[in-house]
Amino acid sequence: MTNTKAIQKLATEKNSPCVTISLNTHKTHPDNAQDIVQLKKLLRETEERVINEFGKRPVASLLTKLSEIQDEVDVNYNLDSLHIFLSNDTKEIVKSNLPIKENAVHISDSFNIRSLIKSHNRNQEYYILLLSQSGVNLYKANHENIESEIENDIFPFPENKHYNTHSDKGSDPKHLDDLVREFLNKVDKAVVKMHHETDLNCVVVCTEDNYSRLMQVADQPSVYLGYSNIDYNHTANHHIAKQAWEIMLGVQHQQRTDAINHVKESVSQGKVLTDLQEIFQASIDGRGEVLIIHDDFKQAVLMSSDRTFELTNDTTQNNVIDDITSQIAWEILSKKGQVYFTTQDEIKELGDIVLKTRY
Repeated sequence: MTNTKAIQKLATEKNSPCVTISLNTHKTHPDNAQDIVQLKKLLRETEERVINEFGKRPVASLLTKLSEIQDEVDVNYNLDSLHIFLSNDTKEIVKSNLPIKENAVHISDSFNIRSLIKSHNRNQEYYILLLSQSGVNLYKANHENIESEIENDIFPFPENKHYNTHSDKGSDPKHLDDLVREFLNKVDKAVVKMHHETDLNCVVVCTEDNYSRLMQVADQPSVYLGYSNIDYNHTANHHIAKQAWEIMLGVQHQQRTDAINHVKESVSQGKVLTDLQEIFQASIDGRGEVLIIHDDFKQAVLMSSDRTFELTNDTTQNNVIDDITSQIAWEILSKKGQVYFTTQDEIKELGDIVLKTRY
């Protein structure tokens, strides 16, 4: 559940209470044995807090769902974090490839979906092009996992048929180079066609020489996000997926850096907000264009109206939202703005949370 429509389902629910349980988990044994212990601890904490704050009768359905969670989570299939969303009407269990800052229980009249928005941003889909003259394969990937191989009337490509047929040119480097370029030009046109159909960009696994030639003949070089050197001894899916994801991490880091620089450059235009309440109100009004939140920052607030709040550290009070950044992030995302979570301290020159407005 990291696509926008699925996130919207949780983001728009209003219930009293909405419980969000988040914890870091482990993919392998024996580390995942810790996950059982931590989950039990958080489930007990949740039950105690819910009963103390709301009593048993009004939240009977929620408590029933809570009691079922432990049996429904198989720690042998955990990823890097686990997120549980419970109300009298809802039960969702979401596994994520992104670790979180700390294990936590959030209880409010809405779900804390900050982790889902961050996961949605980072788990972007892309293509992996495995390129060699013995053949070309195209894969659809998400995060560090290959989801499927593209098999259609174009892919996979057979080996390079543009070999030399002229005995008098067998040692002519320019002629041989032209043949390779002709082959790569056809590969490029096939990749661009897939890009136009799906809007997905591509990471290439190949030799440095082939990538350089591909860039020289590419009709749209921007389709290619970068390349990783091919290791002919390790071309299994999980190996090339890991290689490609390292490139994607660099691409995403650069995207966040560019966003930070863009916001800094907009300060002189009077379009940057750093006050939390002003950011919240702008997000509601649809004025938010680029929101950047430092990973370390969260803030509980006591709502005094639909548009105003007071900061608080006491999350047990009525009308308290455990972390207002979750709602702000959703407001921006749902109104076609961009949201970035970052550990890059460059943003702290402006604040822990900053918003570049549309006007």
